[in-house]
Amino acid sequence: MSNIKLYVDSHYASPWAMACFVVLQEKGIAAELIPINLDTAENKQPEFSKQSRTQRVPSLVEGDFSLSESSAICEYLEDTFPENPVFPRDKKAKAQARQIQAWIRSDLLALRKLRPTEVIFYGKKYEPLSAEALVAVEKLFSVANSLLQPGQKNLFGDWCIADVDLAVMLKRLMLHGDPVPEHLAAYANEQWQRPSVQLWVNKQRPPL
Repeated sequence: MSNIKLYVDSHYASPWAMACFVVLQEKGIAAELIPINLDTAENKQPEFSKQSRTQRVPSLVEGDFSLSESSAICEYLEDTFPENPVFPRDKKAKAQARQIQAWIRSDLLALRKLRPTEVIFYGKKYEPLSAEALVAVEKLFSVANSLLQPGQKNLFGDWCIADVDLAVMLKRLMLHGDPVPEHLAAYANEQWQRPSVQLWVNKQRPPL
């Protein structure tokens, strides 16, 4: 039995849980995946609260050590298990990858609200994008265009976990039928075929 446990949402729809899962897969780290039902507030129960100070998923537990918040988990796994790196080796590129992760988690709320990942993993449809969401979309495209040239497969040469985070943001739009520039869509599709990503995409999910 693995000493590492990763608590994730029971619908396997959290992009942040997905990022941590992908990191574990890329590094070849065996981990027990434990689903938490957020709809029934299982994350607020005392047993889980002991494992997650923020009462959120994902949450990583390794022995008597626990850690929540996906970007912190990704960085901890990178530092603890340096084999098969999931961040760029160059310090400046590594900092930029972390910048992208932090930005995606803290910005573009209007877009994330109208195009939640239920679009990706359950094929749900939502109302047209609001004016505020369209502003967020333009910002997403502007940032992505500043980082990616047509035909470019990864953000910083070799693949990194920030590529998955950015691809998920683009897939929110693509799988809803919203227009996405061709080269950005090609980039997102390339990321989507990565075996570690496909393992998450193809998980058996309970009905919403």
